[in-house]
Amino acid sequence: MLQYSYRPQFPATAQTRVTTDQSWIDYLPITERPSIVWPNKARIAVWVCPNVLYYELTPPPDPWINAWARMTPDVMMYGRQEFGPRVGFWRLLDIFDKYAIPCTATLNVAALRRYPEICAAIVERKWDLLGHGMYNTRFICGHSEDEERAHYRDMLREVRELTGLTMSGMGGPGPQAGTENTLDLVAEAGFKYFGDFFHDDQPFPLRVKQGRLISMPYSVEMNDVPIFSTAFEGEQFVTMVRRQFDRLYAEGETSGTMMCLAVHPAVIGQSQRAKYLDEALGYLKSFPDVWFATGREIADHYMTHCYDAVVERIATWEQAR
Repeated sequence: MLQYSYRPQFPATAQTRVTTDQSWIDYLPITERPSIVWPNKARIAVWVCPNVLYYELTPPPDPWINAWARMTPDVMMYGRQEFGPRVGFWRLLDIFDKYAIPCTATLNVAALRRYPEICAAIVERKWDLLGHGMYNTRFICGHSEDEERAHYRDMLREVRELTGLTMSGMGGPGPQAGTENTLDLVAEAGFKYFGDFFHDDQPFPLRVKQGRLISMPYSVEMNDVPIFSTAFEGEQFVTMVRRQFDRLYAEGETSGTMMCLAVHPAVIGQSQRAKYLDEALGYLKSFPDVWFATGREIADHYMTHCYDAVVERIATWEQAR
């Protein structure tokens, strides 16, 4: 149900880095890392991320990406997205409340203004907030450093005004768009974690110019959009969730693992699918030694108890190679 597409002939983005490889994430095999001990010696941290999104029907044109893949305006796809805040969110909220799940809303800030009732529900439940852009129909591929810096500053300001909360995580709008400055600017703005690297089963330090920032592995595997967009349905979704959890739970006996479950109210909130999220969460809740936590809670614990040991181990590992 991803509604955007890339333009066939888009302009080049700014690239001033001259190295052939990325410089943000060090390589350290999971078998070589210090053990993670989650609170109460839980084996696994489960991070549940419902997306809270508003899509503009006629967004401003973008030279890199079409906000709507078919046409603009695209009434059918707009309507499918609008189902989320109208119906799907409230259906999922009942399920999250049933299991007392502490969620992290993956949200674009415009949704908080557009849907004040959803904003109030998030504040009431003390959910964490993972930024998904100001809009999912406006991207930042061509932003200059100052424009991108202002983008994060404006998001933080609006969220504080609307909720009284401070976003602790950030990702790109829509297609995980970013620039070569993104991680440095996210850290500079004071965010604790970044969600656009889908590269691990644990949080991991990121190299930034100032401050500290970690990668929190958001999921495109346990994510209802790609699952339901590739001919799978509810029963297969539950089976996939159980299989991933079972493996990570077993491996978490020696070092704590992390599982992200990313869901979209417009997709799994459909009447024929919602029961499968209920079934999946019921399965996860049936196990002992599971820490259901927000992104902020996981990031704070990792920063306090794990970050320094992993950074030190990276250095010794590099020296020994």
